[in-house]
Amino acid sequence: MDRFTELENLILSGKRAHLVGIGGVSMSPLASVLAKRIPITGSDIHESSVIRELRGMGVTVYIGHRAENVLGADFVIRTAAARDDNPEIACAREKGIPVFERAEAWGVIMRHYKNALCISGTHGKTTTTSMCTHIMMAAGADPTVMIGGTLPLIHAGHRVGAGDTIILESCEYYDSFLSFFPTIAVVLDVDNDHLDYFKNLEAIKTSFRRFAERVPRDTGIVIYNGDDENTVSALKGIDRKTLSFGLEDANYVHAANIVMEGAGYGFDIIRGSEKFCRISLRVPGLHNVKNALAAAASCMVLGVDGDTVSRGLSSFGGAERRFQYKGTCRGADVYDDYAHHPSELHALIDAVLALGRKRVIVAFQPHTYSRTKLLFGDFVSELRRCDKVYLAEIYAAREQNTVGISSADLAAQIPGAVFCPTFTQLEKALREEARPGDIILTVGAGDIYTVGEAIAENI
Repeated sequence: MDRFTELENLILSGKRAHLVGIGGVSMSPLASVLAKRIPITGSDIHESSVIRELRGMGVTVYIGHRAENVLGADFVIRTAAARDDNPEIACAREKGIPVFERAEAWGVIMRHYKNALCISGTHGKTTTTSMCTHIMMAAGADPTVMIGGTLPLIHAGHRVGAGDTIILESCEYYDSFLSFFPTIAVVLDVDNDHLDYFKNLEAIKTSFRRFAERVPRDTGIVIYNGDDENTVSALKGIDRKTLSFGLEDANYVHAANIVMEGAGYGFDIIRGSEKFCRISLRVPGLHNVKNALAAAASCMVLGVDGDTVSRGLSSFGGAERRFQYKGTCRGADVYDDYAHHPSELHALIDAVLALGRKRVIVAFQPHTYSRTKLLFGDFVSELRRCDKVYLAEIYAAREQNTVGISSADLAAQIPGAVFCPTFTQLEKALREEARPGDIILTVGAGDIYTVGEAIAENI
């Protein structure tokens, strides 16, 4: 019996599960789905509003990881951050209690939906998954959703619907998405990232191809970015039905008649050679036009009409931490963005420069030592495009600083850049720098957003 069948049988037979790291961004929606089917318990390091919500659903949640928490469970599902030396995982192994990965559980769940729309890509996953959610909600499809960020429309990063469609942000890190069973696999782009896990770009491309090959050969479809060279290379000759999207006319789904409308764009979506609908997109950047094309292509495959796609995308104002407006500071507008890779920085800076502000001031917090070292030159090149750069210290996340690198090293290569070892110093510097007409961006995947919230005067 394979692991998926074993886990599926445990769920279908109503066995009790214990979720390690239950308050996490993709563990909590998993808990919400499972709690409607089987008895569950969970544990996490800290109290949170998410945990309080789960307790309100009748789920017992323990704070702190202790061996006794798993006693009585028939199986365990763990977050990727829970390693084998976690006391609950170690106890489960000792007692012979099966341990499954979070991604495996999502894989089992999606097999029970007619439509499993899985959005992958090195960049743009959260935004595109959010756009798909807006469209499918406008279509009245009542989807189940798992997003790697908070979407204002649903006031959370997930929802549990009663429809036959599940929409999931699908991450390549540790090959997690290879546990999924998509009926529609979307590949937004393929880029050098997570090189602490992947050996090189070719290994990343191989992983995305394996993900795309998980769609059923006869009934599934792969929707891919035909403008992205790495994506095209990764999927070349794939034995699956495919559909391309992009800005170039050669793509089956593409954009035409693009014009700026405020901070966003208006454009036609062309399907084949015919106009499908007209979009007024409220979020900035041509990268978001591409994300909208991917979402539209995905939903048209699901039978959504042009008017509904237009309505859904036109109502999308962004996901949390994706060019999110925070307020003003001494006349400067303050925005926050999750960009933590040079390609994401490039797209963000392009979008902001197009807005024509007096100065672009960026407060950047690099994310992980390995990424900063491996992509050092690219980070320097992108940050040099800004009028003023402030650098917070590197956000460690899951790593130790074994490579001996600091944000001060980046600052030394960027003319006029300032390294601020503490957030207190950074907040003071930004307040003193801000002027009317400027735009201040707090950027990074760590906790840099708290700086923007601290300096914003009207959030």
